[in-house]
Amino acid sequence: MNVDAIECLLHRVSVPKLTEPGPNKEELQLLLKAALRAPDHAALRPWKIVVIEGEGRQQIGRACLEHAITANPELSSTQQSRSENLLKRAPLVIAVAASPVEHPKVPEVEQLLSAGAAAQNLMLMAHALGYGAVWRTGEYAYAEAVRNALGLAEHESVVGFIYIGSADMKIPDAPEHNISDFVSYIG
Repeated sequence: MNVDAIECLLHRVSVPKLTEPGPNKEELQLLLKAALRAPDHAALRPWKIVVIEGEGRQQIGRACLEHAITANPELSSTQQSRSENLLKRAPLVIAVAASPVEHPKVPEVEQLLSAGAAAQNLMLMAHALGYGAVWRTGEYAYAEAVRNALGLAEHESVVGFIYIGSADMKIPDAPEHNISDFVSYIG
Protein backbone atom coordinates (compact mmCIF):
# COMPACT_ATOMS: atom_id res chain seq x y z
CA MET A 1 0.00 0.00 0.00
CA ASN A 2 1.39 3.40 -0.92
CA VAL A 3 0.32 6.59 0.81
CA ASP A 4 0.58 10.06 -0.68
CA ALA A 5 2.96 12.58 0.90
CA ILE A 6 0.30 14.81 2.47
CA GLU A 7 -1.47 11.88 4.12
CA CYS A 8 1.86 10.52 5.28
CA LEU A 9 2.94 13.77 6.91
CA LEU A 10 -0.41 14.62 8.51
CA HIS A 11 -1.52 11.19 9.72
CA ARG A 12 1.59 9.27 10.77
CA VAL A 13 1.39 8.04 14.36
CA SER A 14 3.59 5.81 16.47
CA VAL A 15 2.45 2.19 16.51
CA PRO A 16 4.03 0.45 19.53
CA LYS A 17 2.53 -3.02 18.99
CA LEU A 18 4.06 -4.65 15.92
CA THR A 19 4.16 -8.13 14.42
CA GLU A 20 5.11 -10.01 11.25
CA PRO A 21 5.30 -9.45 8.42
CA GLY A 22 7.91 -6.77 8.31
CA PRO A 23 9.26 -5.06 5.22
CA ASN A 24 10.64 -7.26 2.45
CA LYS A 25 14.08 -6.66 0.89
CA GLU A 26 12.79 -4.14 -1.67
CA GLU A 27 10.85 -2.22 0.98
CA LEU A 28 13.91 -2.22 3.24
CA GLN A 29 15.89 -0.61 0.43
CA LEU A 30 13.22 2.11 0.13
CA LEU A 31 13.37 2.70 3.89
CA LEU A 32 17.14 3.07 3.77
CA LYS A 33 17.07 5.33 0.71
CA ALA A 34 14.57 7.58 2.51
CA ALA A 35 16.82 7.77 5.57
CA LEU A 36 19.74 8.81 3.38
CA ARG A 37 17.72 11.76 2.04
CA ALA A 38 17.80 13.50 5.43
CA PRO A 39 18.78 17.18 5.40
CA ASP A 40 22.52 17.35 5.87
CA HIS A 41 24.47 20.62 6.03
CA ALA A 42 27.72 20.27 4.02
CA ALA A 43 26.84 16.71 2.95
CA LEU A 44 28.71 15.23 5.92
CA ARG A 45 26.43 12.19 6.25
CA PRO A 46 26.91 12.34 10.04
CA TRP A 47 25.01 9.16 10.81
CA LYS A 48 25.27 5.41 10.81
CA ILE A 49 22.36 3.09 10.21
CA VAL A 50 22.35 -0.46 11.54
CA VAL A 51 19.67 -2.88 10.31
CA ILE A 52 18.74 -5.41 13.00
CA GLU A 53 16.55 -8.34 12.00
CA GLY A 54 16.26 -12.08 12.53
CA GLU A 55 18.92 -13.41 14.91
CA GLY A 56 20.48 -9.95 15.06
CA ARG A 57 17.64 -8.92 17.37
CA GLN A 58 18.77 -11.61 19.83
CA GLN A 59 22.41 -10.52 19.53
CA ILE A 60 21.58 -6.92 20.44
CA GLY A 61 19.15 -8.25 23.05
CA ARG A 62 22.05 -9.99 24.79
CA ALA A 63 23.87 -6.65 24.92
CA CYS A 64 20.75 -5.08 26.46
CA LEU A 65 20.71 -7.86 29.05
CA GLU A 66 24.43 -7.37 29.77
CA HIS A 67 23.78 -3.68 30.42
CA ALA A 68 20.72 -4.39 32.58
CA ILE A 69 22.61 -6.86 34.80
CA THR A 70 25.59 -4.50 35.11
CA ALA A 71 23.26 -1.65 36.09
CA ASN A 72 21.28 -3.83 38.51
CA PRO A 73 22.81 -7.16 39.56
CA GLU A 74 19.62 -7.92 41.53
CA LEU A 75 17.50 -7.94 38.37
CA SER A 76 14.70 -10.51 38.51
CA SER A 77 14.50 -13.25 35.89
CA THR A 78 11.36 -11.56 34.49
CA GLN A 79 13.22 -8.26 34.11
CA GLN A 80 16.19 -10.08 32.57
CA SER A 81 13.93 -11.75 30.01
CA ARG A 82 12.27 -8.43 29.20
CA SER A 83 15.64 -6.75 28.64
CA GLU A 84 16.89 -9.57 26.42
CA ASN A 85 13.73 -9.65 24.30
CA LEU A 86 13.21 -5.91 23.76
CA LEU A 87 14.15 -6.00 20.10
CA LYS A 88 11.85 -8.92 19.40
CA ARG A 89 8.87 -6.57 19.65
CA ALA A 90 9.11 -5.96 15.90
CA PRO A 91 10.32 -7.99 12.93
CA LEU A 92 12.69 -5.18 11.92
CA VAL A 93 14.59 -2.70 14.07
CA ILE A 94 16.80 -0.03 12.56
CA ALA A 95 19.25 1.74 14.84
CA VAL A 96 20.11 5.27 13.78
CA ALA A 97 23.25 6.74 15.31
CA ALA A 98 24.78 10.17 15.12
CA SER A 99 28.37 10.04 13.90
CA PRO A 100 29.53 13.64 14.14
CA VAL A 101 32.69 14.87 12.46
CA GLU A 102 34.74 18.01 13.00
CA HIS A 103 33.67 20.75 10.62
CA PRO A 104 34.31 24.50 10.77
CA LYS A 105 30.79 25.46 9.68
CA VAL A 106 28.62 22.58 10.91
CA PRO A 107 28.38 22.27 14.70
CA GLU A 108 27.74 18.90 16.31
CA VAL A 109 24.16 19.83 17.19
CA GLU A 110 23.30 20.24 13.50
CA GLN A 111 24.79 16.84 12.79
CA LEU A 112 22.75 15.29 15.61
CA LEU A 113 19.61 16.87 14.15
CA SER A 114 20.49 15.42 10.75
CA ALA A 115 20.64 11.94 12.31
CA GLY A 116 17.23 12.62 13.86
CA ALA A 117 15.91 13.62 10.45
CA ALA A 118 17.19 10.31 9.02
CA ALA A 119 15.23 8.50 11.74
CA GLN A 120 12.11 10.54 10.97
CA ASN A 121 12.44 9.69 7.28
CA LEU A 122 12.44 6.00 8.23
CA MET A 123 9.24 6.55 10.22
CA LEU A 124 7.57 8.36 7.33
CA MET A 125 8.59 5.78 4.74
CA ALA A 126 7.37 2.95 6.97
CA HIS A 127 3.99 4.68 7.16
CA ALA A 128 3.97 5.30 3.40
CA LEU A 129 4.59 1.58 2.83
CA GLY A 130 1.69 0.66 5.11
CA TYR A 131 3.73 -0.46 8.12
CA GLY A 132 3.56 0.63 11.70
CA ALA A 133 6.64 2.06 13.36
CA VAL A 134 7.72 3.46 16.68
CA TRP A 135 10.87 5.37 17.65
CA ARG A 136 12.33 4.05 20.90
CA THR A 137 15.32 5.04 23.01
CA GLY A 138 15.55 4.45 26.76
CA GLU A 139 18.64 3.53 28.73
CA TYR A 140 19.72 0.85 26.24
CA ALA A 141 20.20 3.45 23.52
CA TYR A 142 22.93 5.03 25.65
CA ALA A 143 24.50 1.85 27.05
CA GLU A 144 28.12 1.09 26.20
CA ALA A 145 27.41 -2.65 25.77
CA VAL A 146 24.71 -1.88 23.20
CA ARG A 147 26.82 0.72 21.41
CA ASN A 148 29.63 -1.85 21.16
CA ALA A 149 27.27 -4.58 19.92
CA LEU A 150 26.08 -2.20 17.20
CA GLY A 151 29.68 -1.61 16.11
CA LEU A 152 29.61 2.08 16.97
CA ALA A 153 32.68 4.12 17.83
CA GLU A 154 33.01 5.92 21.15
CA HIS A 155 32.05 9.30 19.64
CA GLU A 156 28.88 7.85 18.04
CA SER A 157 25.53 7.71 19.83
CA VAL A 158 22.18 6.10 19.12
CA VAL A 159 19.46 8.66 18.44
CA GLY A 160 16.79 6.02 18.09
CA PHE A 161 15.78 2.46 17.49
CA ILE A 162 13.07 2.47 14.82
CA TYR A 163 10.87 -0.59 15.29
CA ILE A 164 8.97 -1.49 12.09
CA GLY A 165 6.37 -4.14 11.32
CA SER A 166 2.69 -4.77 10.73
CA ALA A 167 0.40 -3.11 13.24
CA ASP A 168 -0.80 -5.50 15.93
CA MET A 169 -3.34 -3.02 17.25
CA LYS A 170 -5.96 -0.59 16.05
CA ILE A 171 -3.98 2.36 14.78
CA PRO A 172 -5.14 5.49 16.59
CA ASP A 173 -6.12 8.62 14.72
CA ALA A 174 -3.44 11.26 14.61
CA PRO A 175 -4.15 13.86 17.28
CA GLU A 176 -5.15 17.30 16.08
CA HIS A 177 -2.90 20.09 17.31
CA ASN A 178 -3.87 23.73 17.47
CA ILE A 179 -1.31 25.49 15.29
CA SER A 180 -1.52 28.68 17.36
CA ASP A 181 -0.28 26.77 20.42
CA PHE A 182 3.07 26.19 18.72
CA VAL A 183 3.54 28.83 16.03
CA SER A 184 4.11 32.57 16.14
CA TYR A 185 4.40 34.92 13.20
CA ILE A 186 6.71 37.86 12.66
CA GLY A 187 5.94 40.39 9.98
